[in-house]
Amino acid sequence: MRSLIRRRPETPKADPAPSRWSWRMQRLMLTPGFRFALRIGLPFTLSLLAGTIYLSDEDRRGAVMQTIADLRASIQERPEFMVKLMAIDGASDRLAREIRAAVPLEFPLSSFDFDLTELREQVTAINGVRQANVRIRPGGVLQIDVTPRVPVAVWRNAEGLALVDKTGAHVTKIASRAEQADLPLIAGDGAAEHVPEALRLIAAASVMGDRLRGLVRVGERRWDVVLDRDQRIMLPEENAVQALERVIALEGAQEVLTRDVARVDMRLASRPTLRMNEDATREWWHIRQLSGQ
Repeated sequence: MRSLIRRRPETPKADPAPSRWSWRMQRLMLTPGFRFALRIGLPFTLSLLAGTIYLSDEDRRGAVMQTIADLRASIQERPEFMVKLMAIDGASDRLAREIRAAVPLEFPLSSFDFDLTELREQVTAINGVRQANVRIRPGGVLQIDVTPRVPVAVWRNAEGLALVDKTGAHVTKIASRAEQADLPLIAGDGAAEHVPEALRLIAAASVMGDRLRGLVRVGERRWDVVLDRDQRIMLPEENAVQALERVIALEGAQEVLTRDVARVDMRLASRPTLRMNEDATREWWHIRQLSGQ
């Protein structure tokens, strides 16, 4: 009886270990670089490929560019982004006209079309402007705040008359001396480069009152102080202010400049020299001749 019962063969159990390819795939999926390439790199590459194929057609590319341009224009030309006028503060009427001529703008303009840095450079390039600030105010106003150069002297040069500031920078040209009669006059080549020294000399000579006519730069090396009656004080290259003060002291003590003196030569500090005018010289020679007889 037992011999008639057959046992069913036992089925082999499945191996729980993964296959070689499955194991390699699992290890690959655990690699950060592969996961990044799969989640981001692959979609980006496919999108780029599709976009390249789509834009390879010139008509489709032109349509896309036109759509972008129309969208950009619709945003930039909105009323809240439009600039309607220009306001200039801190400048005289003449300087304001020069600024408007140097920055010719036709309003209204979109604020996106402005290069404020370039505008500021254009404004500061004007001779009469020392510093400028350019911004767009709410309400569509291009605001230009100007710090002008303040003229301190009139410079007579080969090209005419010009106003200069305390640093010697050119401010503007003038047609006649009468336009700025309140400012001192300097003349000669290179005079504008030595305005600080000229101002110190003018301050020292202020005790002479209306007798002072101006300063002349001689040989681009030194100054001559020009007084009325065509008198000149010839100053040295060094210590010019001190030399002028010595002459002023002599005038106070001996009234040197009230006499018939044409030149006071202070170029040699150890030996000041007085030069009489022609009439005084002739009279002196006449007196000598009479005394010799």
